[in-house]
Amino acid sequence: MTGFDTRAIHAGQEFDPTTGAVIPPIYQTSTYVQDGIGNLRGGYEYNRSANPTRDSLQTLLASLEGGAHAYSFASGLAAEDTLLRALLAPGDHVVLGNDVYGGTYRLLDRVLRAWGVEVTATEMSDPDAVRAAIRPETKVLWVETPSNPLMKITDIAALAEIGHAAGLTVVVDNTFASPALQNPLSLGADVVVHSTTKYIGGHSDVLGGAVVLDDDALAEKVGFLQFAVGAVSAPMDAWLTVRGIKTLPVRMERHSTNAQAVAEHLVEHPAVERVYYPGLPGHPGHEVAAAQMSRFGGMISLALAGGPQAARSLAEGTSVFQLAESLGGVESLIGYPDAMTHASVRGTPLAVPENVVRLSVGLEDVADLVADLDEALGRL
Repeated sequence: MTGFDTRAIHAGQEFDPTTGAVIPPIYQTSTYVQDGIGNLRGGYEYNRSANPTRDSLQTLLASLEGGAHAYSFASGLAAEDTLLRALLAPGDHVVLGNDVYGGTYRLLDRVLRAWGVEVTATEMSDPDAVRAAIRPETKVLWVETPSNPLMKITDIAALAEIGHAAGLTVVVDNTFASPALQNPLSLGADVVVHSTTKYIGGHSDVLGGAVVLDDDALAEKVGFLQFAVGAVSAPMDAWLTVRGIKTLPVRMERHSTNAQAVAEHLVEHPAVERVYYPGLPGHPGHEVAAAQMSRFGGMISLALAGGPQAARSLAEGTSVFQLAESLGGVESLIGYPDAMTHASVRGTPLAVPENVVRLSVGLEDVADLVADLDEALGRL
């Protein structure tokens, strides 16, 4: 199987050999009978160490990202935490972008810093700034593209070259693009992380995270920590994520089409100071995004000309776009990052401008989405 759409449906999803069921069953079990002490059936002994449903998801994720190994976790942050534990020791240093998911920065700054890890945020679109941020003790270059929420674009291949020249592990958070639109491993990254809660799951009904990589030695460390620390995805969560992936390619096409139309409509709106969307030719990362992504995704951020109050009013004033945390589901969502998803980075180099709202453009009729935004903007 070589086509992405075919792999999204079939990789790791062989029919049940006992009944012929097209959909593999959910192995909702905590333990497994052994044929004598240490004589395991298929290598299964306890749900934390392995589960057939989770294994099927991990096989699928590895296939979609073109990696040799994939690990599925209970949340995106659990995946990130496990990976960082595998890569870092006290005294090590991480360089990451100055516009990333607030939870990632919070994990590094408020959890791992107490463990002796240092972190520097810099402008990832500026190669010189990235080089200047790297220290002798730097171990990880953490890239998020498109970034959350200002939709900054990082040249993955260029950053991989810089990172590898300094002996760093280059990690890419591919949550906003999903493997349907971007494959960082093929561009030189060492590891890909996801919040599978978002586009991969795609239906706002399951929490999860993933780590995908090729390096066998690092994969062994990640796998050991997945077992030893235990933040694994549950069987039902893994099954729901697999179900979501089957429609990932067609969903990402519609997300991208709708978002492009919404962005183009709003770019000239008098109430909007700026539209952050890489699909617009005026976006500073447009050419890089066009080169490393197949489409531009479903995420848009808006800076409101009326300032913070206008942004808050818009976030609370739509009806088709629902006010909520998270993103990537079939329904359209709107959020106010400063007080919601990125409240933890207020007062840091990653603070989000207070006049910015974030849109997760869903699969509804695009005319309804545009009308909803126009009506709310007209009341500002």
